Amino acid sequence: MRTPQPTISIIIPVLNEEKYIKDVLFSISNNACTTCIKEILVVDGGSTDHTVVNAKKYGAIVLKSKKGRAAQMNFGATKATGDILYFLHVDTLPPKGFDKAIITEFKKGVEVGCFQMRFNSNSPFLKFFSWCTRINHHICRGGDQSLFITHKLFHQLNGFNENFVIYEDNEFIQRVYKLKPFKVISAAVTTSARRYEERGMIRLQWHFGMIHLKYHLGAKPDQLYKYYLRYIAV
Repeated sequence: MRTPQPTISIIIPVLNEEKYIKDVLFSISNNACTTCIKEILVVDGGSTDHTVVNAKKYGAIVLKSKKGRAAQMNFGATKATGDILYFLHVDTLPPKGFDKAIITEFKKGVEVGCFQMRFNSNSPFLKFFSWCTRINHHICRGGDQSLFITHKLFHQLNGFNENFVIYEDNEFIQRVYKLKPFKVISAAVTTSARRYEERGMIRLQWHFGMIHLKYHLGAKPDQLYKYYLRYIAV
């Protein structure tokens, strides 16, 4: 009997991203090269623009969730039916054949991993941090690199910690590294440099570094969020 192909559920949390949701869904459609994508779940946290309309127009299933990326991704995972969950930020575009690359690793026994990352910018500063994503260490990980993980392992880890309004990806991935081997696929996703261009590249990277440091020094989720609101969200 032929073994059935493993399936992928793509989960994208959104809030007022009417432009970027079209871009990412088009990229998924254009860059997928297998029939293994079972569903694309766009988890909306209460958008007031055309995000939901655009998501449905471009073929996604839209789920309504309470606001908060961790909560939205967790909710999407409870509704997903694929063997593999693929968490993707709305402003990150997957590479050509991303689905095949994930399935290939899954068939090798890999349970969790991500892609390398590059920014849609020619900045040497951002190119350096993009280069760092090839290093297989948790300090070089982040949600913008996307994340694939088996359905079983995700729930074994109890999903994302919803106490984290920010840093939820990093906190989860650090738990993963303690439990399982982590795979970094050599192909790269392309993520938007919009936040760096709006807030200043060096300034923003400095504050991201401070959040990393504060977490490792024992800062609580609410303290990290207060720092984010004061220095990054403004």
